Amino acid sequence: MAKEFHRADRVADAMRRELARLIQHEVRDPRVGMVNVNDVEVSRDLTTAKVFVTLVGEDDRSKIDISMDALNKAAGFLRSQLAKEIQIRTIPRLQFRYDETSVRGQHLSALIDKAVKSDQKKSDDEPEEQND
Repeated sequence: MAKEFHRADRVADAMRRELARLIQHEVRDPRVGMVNVNDVEVSRDLTTAKVFVTLVGEDDRSKIDISMDALNKAAGFLRSQLAKEIQIRTIPRLQFRYDETSVRGQHLSALIDKAVKSDQKKSDDEPEEQND
C-alpha cells in the first residue's frame, strides 16, 4: 500500500530542497559557510518550520553558534525567497537549528572502531589453544 503523505510533509520536502539551493547560492554572509540542510519539520498548521542544518567541516562550538545566528538573521530573507519559488499561500516562519546527529554518529562510529581494534589486538595477543 502506498505511504500517505500529509501536506506538511510535502511542504517540508519542497522547503528542504529549495533552502539548500538558496543558502548555497543566495546567502552572501561569510559567517554562514558550507551548510547542509538535513531536515525540515513543518508544523501541521504550516505556520512554523524547524530547519535542521549541519556545518561542513566545523567543530568549534563558538563558530557554530555564530553561523546559526547568521542563518536565523537571514531567515526573513530566505522566507521571502521561498515565497517566490514555492507556490503556497503562506510560507512558514523559519527557525534554524544545529543538527548534532551526524556529529554524534561520527563519535559513536569512532568508539566502535576503537573497541573493535582493541578486541582484535586482545585476540592476537592471546596464544592459540592447541587441541591434542
